Formats: sequence, C-alpha cells, structure tokens
Amino acid sequence: MSDDKRIEELRRRVQRDPASIAFAQLAEEYRRVGRLQEAIDVCLTGLGIHPGYVSARVTLARALMGLDRLEEARSEFEVVLKRAPENLAAVRGLSEIHRKRGDAADAMPTSDLHATGRTVAALERFLSAIHVARAERRA
Repeated sequence: MSDDKRIEELRRRVQRDPASIAFAQLAEEYRRVGRLQEAIDVCLTGLGIHPGYVSARVTLARALMGLDRLEEARSEFEVVLKRAPENLAAVRGLSEIHRKRGDAADAMPTSDLHATGRTVAALERFLSAIHVARAERRA
C-alpha cells in the first residue's frame, strides 16, 4: 500500500473515531514521510485523550527533533523514560539531542547505558528463542 493510501486510510479512521489510538499510527506515518508539523498536531490531539500512550510520545519527540525543537523533544523523551525507563527509542533520542548540542558527556548517562544493556541482552535472548523455534518448525 502506498504511503498516501495508508495515510488517508488512517486519517479517515481517526476522523470516524477521534478517541481511537490509531492517531499514533497516523502521526508516525506523517513523520516518516516528512510531514512533521502534521505529525506533531496529530500527536498533541491524540495525547490529549490518551496522555499515557508512550509510543505516541516517542513519535512526537522525533517529529519535534526533526524540526530542531530540541528542548520540547527532550522533555517528551524524558516523559517516556519516566514511564518506560528502558525505552530504547527515548534513550537514543536523548543521546542524539545531547550530541546535537555538543554535550558529549551527557549523551548517554551511565544508568541509561546499564538499562540499555539489559534491554539489548533481553532482546537478544528473545531473538535467539525465535530462531530456535523457527528451526524446530522447519525440522
């Protein structure tokens, strides 16, 4: 499905049901194709109804970063990390903001490195289990 068709389908879905969490998908599609202000607007509207939707906050922060609104993006990533301390997208986003500002020492706090390391290790175990299960199905 083309980007335009996917966006239009999601837009209609959100219009039909403004309380739908599909707003997050719509915002991410807008962000992905470079329609950053639209992504921000959709996120802000949706987060007004679903303020705890972490992935929508990540999308909002990424769109804000894309427009060089780094302080607002930082704030959103910090909200995400308070709710989900091991959220890799937020950790990476904050690191990128610090890098852009030239704050190399703050780019990846030690506590975040440990949390990220635990998350990566857990993801690697999960992926290994998937590979084993697939191999067993083939055999």
